Amino acid sequence: MSIHIVALGNEGDAFHQDSRPSGLIRAYLGRSPLVSGDESSLLLSASGAAARPVFTEYQASAFGNVKLVVHDCPVWDIFDSDWYTSRNLIGGADIIVIKYNVNDKFSFHEVKDNYIPVIKRALNSVPVIIAAVGTRQNEELPCTCPLCTSDRGSCVSTTEGIQLAKELGATYLELHSLDDFYIGKYFGGVLEYFMIQALNQKTSEKMKRRKMSNSFHGIRPPQLEQPEKMPVLKAEASHYNADLNNLLLCCQCVDVVFHSPDLEEVAEAHKIVLCAVSHVFMLLFSVKSPADIQDSSIIQTTQDLFTINRDPAFPGASQESPGNPPLRVIVKDAFFSSCLADILRFIYSGAFQWEELEEDIRKKLKDSGDVSNVIEKVKCILKTPGKFNCLRNCKTYQARKPLWFYNTSLKFFLNKPMLADVVFEIQGTTVPAHRAILVARCEVMAAMFNGNYMEAKSVLIPVYGVSKETFLSFLEYLYTDSCCPAGIFQAMCLLICAEMYQVSRLQHICELFIITQLQSMPSRELASMNLDIVDLLKKAKFHHSDCLSTWLLHFIATNYLIFSQKPEFQDLSVEERSFVEKHRWPSTMYLKQLAEYRKYIHSRKCRCLVM
Repeated sequence: MSIHIVALGNEGDAFHQDSRPSGLIRAYLGRSPLVSGDESSLLLSASGAAARPVFTEYQASAFGNVKLVVHDCPVWDIFDSDWYTSRNLIGGADIIVIKYNVNDKFSFHEVKDNYIPVIKRALNSVPVIIAAVGTRQNEELPCTCPLCTSDRGSCVSTTEGIQLAKELGATYLELHSLDDFYIGKYFGGVLEYFMIQALNQKTSEKMKRRKMSNSFHGIRPPQLEQPEKMPVLKAEASHYNADLNNLLLCCQCVDVVFHSPDLEEVAEAHKIVLCAVSHVFMLLFSVKSPADIQDSSIIQTTQDLFTINRDPAFPGASQESPGNPPLRVIVKDAFFSSCLADILRFIYSGAFQWEELEEDIRKKLKDSGDVSNVIEKVKCILKTPGKFNCLRNCKTYQARKPLWFYNTSLKFFLNKPMLADVVFEIQGTTVPAHRAILVARCEVMAAMFNGNYMEAKSVLIPVYGVSKETFLSFLEYLYTDSCCPAGIFQAMCLLICAEMYQVSRLQHICELFIITQLQSMPSRELASMNLDIVDLLKKAKFHHSDCLSTWLLHFIATNYLIFSQKPEFQDLSVEERSFVEKHRWPSTMYLKQLAEYRKYIHSRKCRCLVM
């Protein structure tokens, strides 16, 4: 066992009157009765010093058989020349001694400004001794009072030394000479106290390591390997805005036609989409009354821009749906009418691509004043009642989310009869809906309403095999592109509904919800829950949810000890059972090794070392 001491700083040659060699460390090693070693063995040979030129290295024996290694560096320039060696030595020190001469302020400031910051960074509960060496000049008796101010000149005061010791949490010593009392009893007593503390700590750590190595002699406990990584599910990107934009381009389920002031057809659109983003269109299509809106600017914009023509003999009226023809709206403003197709495309794309809209309008209207006028009318159409127009800075608004999330959204019309043109009958109750949204968001419903099916001409459509709550959650996704199932069971029902109508993104959302819910359950809850995980697996396979079924198999294997105790575990097929047994965690080998280890621990051959 050894003790490593690092000494830093220059105590100077302040004792020229003494014939003994100067130097605090050298004097202690030569005088202490606890340190053994002749004069030639204290200072290493030149070859040893060359290997580590930064420090002067001393070696001796203390307390009989303890190796004492001291590295002394009196000059900062030498210390700083080999930073790697210096840092390693300080980091491995058991005791640090900082020394300076009280009559040499340069040595003190060198310690304070250079060594101390280095020690602070490397210090890790290592004891530090600060030794102020020498008798202050021009002073008959040395004063050790912390309040003394008589030595503020060229000498280093006691107050300065004590303050430095407080910064490091160090022990402060004043050594007025290097005689037997100050070296052997005063400095030596403190240093040997810290040496004993370091030996006790090292002995304690050695005993702990030995006890740890001897505690499991014979059979060692088995190492539990990590479970296999679960499959990662990737969510499908949203195509909500693209679906609504395609609805405008395909002109399906059109229920409103816009005409120019000279009664030429300009564009076709859908009331439900227009009302979802604008109170002007809500007022125009009688979804809301002026009393509901209570905003004169919106009412004025509606009156100035649009008028409804209900004349059955209107020229150019569509003959495709004589029973329920689209509503004809005349645009009073000729410039606005010429740009209406671009404005509708802007609205159906999410009503946030302002720069593209301005560019499209400039291509049709050469006059900048006309362009600004049309843009201002679009802003008035998208205005929120009772608020100032927040869309003045188009470039700032360009970075925001689509307007569906900020203004009146399609969720306002979910399960409400306003503008509804289809009614679903589910479990004896009715759910109103809008064909345009259903066709845009669901390919199965698009084929159902536009093909040669009974639903294409019927207003009341029965729905079988789905509960009303599940179907409403399905419609909520179609209208808002989001859903939040109440639990795993409802998420599975919604997944089945999504598979029935071939809405793949909703299936992925339900899969992720189920996986997230199961992963967040602690083991105790998994063991006590009533949910049949095997039944969940079989439903996922039956409804072609391959990602979820694969994940559930890994989940059962990872929690083998829980699910293998449940009766539904026997319902797994031979192929599924084989997969679970192959990937089970913990493995059969680990459980066998654990049983052998427990048997060994409780056998008579293995007894408690303490008791």
